[in-house]
Amino acid sequence: MKRSYLPHQAQDQWLKKPIASLKLSAWLTERGSLTQKLQQHFPNLQVLPVGTQFKKSFPDEARLLHRPMYEHAMIREVLLYQKATSLVFAHSVLPRASLRGAWQGLNRLGNKPLGAVLFANPRVRRTQLRYKKLHSHDALYRQAQAQLKKHGFAAQIRHLPAALWARRSIFSLNCANILVTEVFLPSLFNDLNSTLPHRTLSLL
Repeated sequence: MKRSYLPHQAQDQWLKKPIASLKLSAWLTERGSLTQKLQQHFPNLQVLPVGTQFKKSFPDEARLLHRPMYEHAMIREVLLYQKATSLVFAHSVLPRASLRGAWQGLNRLGNKPLGAVLFANPRVRRTQLRYKKLHSHDALYRQAQAQLKKHGFAAQIRHLPAALWARRSIFSLNCANILVTEVFLPSLFNDLNSTLPHRTLSLL
């Protein structure tokens, strides 16, 4: 018998491995701080906060965090960029219940990277990374596209491919959980191609 799936089940499938991601693979599977890894190649890397507000998360995010779908969480979105080039769009979901104790100041980070706080605490645990190739109909693809346009990166929108690789994982501290999703923009690898020697690029 052919197995059927509900629409949201098909849409919410995230992979255990970034299949056929080619030179993106080393970046996608990096379990350390992505910001720190980027800073090794882009010394003038900056964090641009493009949205911090309490609102409903996407349904699959609420399910993953075991939160009611009607509940509002703090949604923090930033662009990691150097000069006029945006490299990564990051989208984080911070439930109200997680903004207490050691994490009570996370709603006031401003242009400080969230990863710097998460990786600084050795008690923070991270779930296995999951991967997805986002297409233009995916909400996160559209959100990244909208923020690029809104914040002066319109030139990059004309060169966005039909799909963008993203990864996500949950960071946990005691009973508090935060979901972090990072969408990799093609300009990241264009800039690496122009600044790194070919021998180094072959390892990506």
